[in-house]
Amino acid sequence: MKKRNPQLNANGELHHLLTIEGLPRDILTHILNTAESFVTVAEREVKKVPLLRGKAIFNLFFENSTRTRTTFEIAAKRLSADVINLNIGSSSTSKGETLLDTVDNLSAMQADMFVVRHAQSGAAHLIARHVAPHIHVVNAGDGRHAHPTQGLLDMFTIRRYKEDFTRLRVAIVGDILHSRVARSEIHALNVLGVPEIRVIAPKTLLPTEVEQLGVHVYHDMAQGLKDVDVVMMLRLQNERMRGALLPSAGEFFKHYGLTADKLAHAKYDAIVMHPGPMNRGIEIDSGVADGKQSVILPQVTFGIAVRMAVMSILAGN
Repeated sequence: MKKRNPQLNANGELHHLLTIEGLPRDILTHILNTAESFVTVAEREVKKVPLLRGKAIFNLFFENSTRTRTTFEIAAKRLSADVINLNIGSSSTSKGETLLDTVDNLSAMQADMFVVRHAQSGAAHLIARHVAPHIHVVNAGDGRHAHPTQGLLDMFTIRRYKEDFTRLRVAIVGDILHSRVARSEIHALNVLGVPEIRVIAPKTLLPTEVEQLGVHVYHDMAQGLKDVDVVMMLRLQNERMRGALLPSAGEFFKHYGLTADKLAHAKYDAIVMHPGPMNRGIEIDSGVADGKQSVILPQVTFGIAVRMAVMSILAGN
């Protein structure tokens, strides 16, 4: 008997969003299509729709991330939800209260949805198993494991500029080892039918047996970027590194930083992406980050529409 995906309800509809891994293509496409309808909300004089009116959404960020927390907050408010932001690091858990105690107390305040970011892989899954059946959980990043809404907004961005996933060659460059974003992107690209996914990084910044994720591995930028349609740069996650994985930031930029010269190996109309925050002069040159092939700022804008889509779909199921 096939085990049911814990993210789906008995009808096969999305109930929690914890990871892209294991989700069928039709659910990913439904999220992307729904997000399309929310992009224009930002262009209205009154940037609100009433879909989540009366719902209470708690942003539980046990780990800092101004951009992700802000876009979730804007997305929830545009859906007319009541949003409660909690700086957990300086509140209950620092007083010795456990993660699930915190969730229980907030659930007693009539929470409808938890948006969770945590340094420990699996934290959002633990909460999803624990909460009452009417409460939804969105993983806003857990350890090195997953960041599904970032992966989805990146897919939305690619679809906006390139349309057909089944004809693309995509390269993900940089700190693959510590990146939950890279894992989410690789799963999504595979599900959506991208025929060739490349990862480009020094050996010290690649997970063991990374090829099993369905990617081609390159250690040289010129070879790895040759004829690609999409270049996804990743931030060097120094806060997660243990030991000497790199000789120096300058050495990393020399070999793996995206410059105009290196980008010239990609297709002339290739787009450049970055989940942010960017380390200019380390993983990407300012001329490229601000250049005509960059879609880094549109990624942020689309992130609001994608997170609106996820929350509205969960609340409707």
